[in-house]
Amino acid sequence: MAADAIFMTQGEDLVKLEETPYEKEMVLQRALERFPEVLAGSATTADGSSGKLLLLRREMPVPDSKGSWSMSLDHLFVDASATPVLVEVKRSTDTRIRREVVGQMFDYAANAVKYWPVEVLRQYLAETKKGDDPDQPIRDAFGPNVDVDEFWRQLEQNLRNGRIRMIFVADKLPDDLVRIIEFLNSKMQDVEVLGVEVPRFVSGETHIYVPRVVGVTAAAVDIKSGGTAGPHWS
Repeated sequence: MAADAIFMTQGEDLVKLEETPYEKEMVLQRALERFPEVLAGSATTADGSSGKLLLLRREMPVPDSKGSWSMSLDHLFVDASATPVLVEVKRSTDTRIRREVVGQMFDYAANAVKYWPVEVLRQYLAETKKGDDPDQPIRDAFGPNVDVDEFWRQLEQNLRNGRIRMIFVADKLPDDLVRIIEFLNSKMQDVEVLGVEVPRFVSGETHIYVPRVVGVTAAAVDIKSGGTAGPHWS
């Protein structure tokens, strides 16, 4: 059970920080944009080796079969293995967080893996991380020896093979959404489906975020590692 409050020492004083809802969805979105470490870590990476994430774009346009770019994903990140990480953010008070957000995310994912041109993603990164060298953000995030062209080729291959990660983020995820996330993640080998709860605890000007990952069940780990979590239909 999640805590309603946490306690922090300041000198010899003990300060109580109470869980405080986000005033707007935008507050949580900006926190993720500035500090992707909130999402990152061994629990949200495919191989558990690197928890770094690089933001390609906020409000990432998603095309459809008719060529319209009318849909928009909250955040598109990429990890060190060039795996696209699709993130949708909702507050727990938003009624769409239960089932509508699942259909929305899969709509984005189905179109993204088929219609996102890697050249456009590369351009969006250059616009997000303004600088003289458009390849520098990748080296800054994942190391100076990264072969940037190979990195983008791998990202394109991951997209076309449907090798992606989908993350649902909220201050609190409802139980029925958690069950859906755990079920999907335990049945899909190439796609990771995870949830991250990011409650905020506040005392005056002090804000503390305490992320918790859901969906990393034993069955999901077995499937991702190539195990046999149960019988397979022929």
